[in-house]
Amino acid sequence: MSDHASTFSTLVRQRRSLRAFLPKPVPEPALRQIFADAACAPSNCNTQPWIVHVASGPKLETLRALLPAEFMAGRISMDFPYDGVYEGEYKTRQYAAAQALYDAMGIAREDKARRQEAFMRNFTFFDAPHVAFLFLPEPFGLREACDLGMFAQTLMLSMTAQGLGSCPQTALGFQAEQLRTALQVDPAHKLMFGISFGYPDPEAAANRCITERAAVDDFVVFHSEA
Repeated sequence: MSDHASTFSTLVRQRRSLRAFLPKPVPEPALRQIFADAACAPSNCNTQPWIVHVASGPKLETLRALLPAEFMAGRISMDFPYDGVYEGEYKTRQYAAAQALYDAMGIAREDKARRQEAFMRNFTFFDAPHVAFLFLPEPFGLREACDLGMFAQTLMLSMTAQGLGSCPQTALGFQAEQLRTALQVDPAHKLMFGISFGYPDPEAAANRCITERAAVDDFVVFHSEA
């Protein structure tokens, strides 16, 4: 394995979904570098169909107070349908990931109150000092959503390379209209999800969570014979 391949392999394995951050903000030059690197992501016909709004400082604190209250009041606003229902091996992986997280945090399966509390931390961004909200402009659809996903992965790898942690959160898509209003986002820009990010809290129990990955032969079929 070459040095470059080894470096990338290490980097991609370092990226994990972290759920506890230090309050220290990321310097602006580093922020700009992260997004400049992410802009190198591929997209269909180089359309680059991503619009990103980054909330920090007082604006983020406003959102930290707003979103939990809106969610608890039952005011849900989603741009893209999601029911959270999976079947077969995908359901098994979903449950295993949740169990790994709750085990790391010391939350028992029957402790519904603490599980709900852990879920609600999505809407306070796990105390991260920054959140990137990823929007897809109308009239783009599924094909361009794939482009947005490639951008997001490149963005999170860029964050990892800068010594930062991140957590992609589809839960933030439950508050699309509220976020558009608070951030003065064009109504034609539709919220896909958000990514909380910053310097990881090394002492946080949640950040000790490790989820398993399927073996290559479980999801790749190699075709070589005629």
